[in-house]
Amino acid sequence: MGTRDGADSLDDTHSLDGMDSLDEATKVFMAERPRLFGIAYRVLGSSAEAEDVLQEAWLRWQHTDRGAVREPKAFLATVTARLAINLAQSARVRRESYTGPWLPEPIDTRADPQLGAERAEALDLAVLFLLEKLNPVERAAYVLRQAFDYPYRQIADMLETSETNTRQLVSRAHKRISSERRKPVDPTEHRRLMEVFLAAAQTGDLAVLEDILTEDVVSYTDGNGLRGASRIPVVGLEHVSRYLAAFGPRFWPNKEIDWVEANGGPAALVSAGGTAVVLLTLDISERGIERAMWVMNPEKLARYVASLDGDTTFSS
Repeated sequence: MGTRDGADSLDDTHSLDGMDSLDEATKVFMAERPRLFGIAYRVLGSSAEAEDVLQEAWLRWQHTDRGAVREPKAFLATVTARLAINLAQSARVRRESYTGPWLPEPIDTRADPQLGAERAEALDLAVLFLLEKLNPVERAAYVLRQAFDYPYRQIADMLETSETNTRQLVSRAHKRISSERRKPVDPTEHRRLMEVFLAAAQTGDLAVLEDILTEDVVSYTDGNGLRGASRIPVVGLEHVSRYLAAFGPRFWPNKEIDWVEANGGPAALVSAGGTAVVLLTLDISERGIERAMWVMNPEKLARYVASLDGDTTFSS
């Protein structure tokens, strides 16, 4: 009887130790979760895919010999970055079969304007859109350096490459993005031009549209085959202004517009009968409106609206 009691006590002790260890692992992971989500989201441009990465990272953290991990923060960031790169490589294939332009999934950043980053870099939808043109390793290197300020040596270890190559990856990514995106205007001017744009789009005012759009403006609509969503980008001042003027009378009647925040900037959430139908964001430089991005994909809209209602845990 005494032996059995001793065994029971030993079993209980082991069970408690396991619980304590898992509790501690949970605390460490949850403390790092905003940063981990910020890394995965920037690399993938999708909150749903970022959540998948975090779920896998958590499972790996649970089953790791945590006693042998000297720097849990670095370990978790490395696992997350590598998982995000792997998923980005497979996502590229999936997006090739996407119907029409693919745009990054917008997120509400009011609760966490920097979304777990040291700096609010590589968060703007226009930047995420350009990051998608880079290969996944370049993208991860750029994000880890520009948004999270990791040292090149550490990024090299995380990506299993040399420090020299890491510097080249970040440099190439920076040059690519800088060559394709001009310096944005300040938030006040951005909001003003968005208001002008929306008013002109609703009334079909060609003169105003031609005044505020750049010569090489591009309008992208992400609908993944949704009826009424343009399946090709509309390019150039004349084409975009006329497209918007023709589009207006059919689209804007009986629509409500709410000003919201998406990825740290102003956005317009357009609804019909209480149901969101599009989220509009604009990329605006001193030249004028460079890109119009219309997210109409119902799944992306649903997740964004849920985040506004506090029904998601994107950054917590």
